[in-house]
Amino acid sequence: MTVAILILAAGSSTRMGTPKQLLPYREHTLLSHTVEVAITSVCHPIIVVLGAYAEQIRPEISQYPIQIIENTRWNQGMSSSIQVGIQALDTVSEKPEAVVITLCDQPFISTQLVNQLVETYFSTEKPIIASEYAGTLGVPALFSSSFFPDLMNLKGAEGAKKVIKNYRNKVFSIPFVEGRVDIDTPEEYKHLQNLIEPNYHCPQGRFVD
Repeated sequence: MTVAILILAAGSSTRMGTPKQLLPYREHTLLSHTVEVAITSVCHPIIVVLGAYAEQIRPEISQYPIQIIENTRWNQGMSSSIQVGIQALDTVSEKPEAVVITLCDQPFISTQLVNQLVETYFSTEKPIIASEYAGTLGVPALFSSSFFPDLMNLKGAEGAKKVIKNYRNKVFSIPFVEGRVDIDTPEEYKHLQNLIEPNYHCPQGRFVD
């Protein structure tokens, strides 16, 4: 049984003022870092949804063993990228049992976290496994294929969190304290650059400013 991973990277980075997908991070970019996390995880296939800046971003990740999909409706909101990604799963030879949905602006995502989502899904038999941080449940999150229709029915700016909220009684959560760090503005990116690596991964895995 396979679990796919869907990386949403179609946004226009309005608040950043430049494609955040291509911001340098750990000798890579934010997007290529997320792609490499996916490649070293148990998930396959790996689908990356591009939209705004697609032609600029594609060369950055074209060498990876992934499927790149372009969402021409990216300006209609995150729901359109999720829909394009879920539709792409219909075209793969081995239909996935579930999908992990993630973004490219959570710099502390790790292979261990992605694998933990998958392992927890099979061990708990809960159909949704969400990350828990900053008092909320969100992505990266795993959804059983039984929720693909709900993901396809999202509208406008709605994201995967809407499905998590609608089916809270079917959700199992795992802690991802560093998930509260995402990069939307130049200030947030500057803060990320100022972090010293030994300081943000203490033994308990907690994020330390």
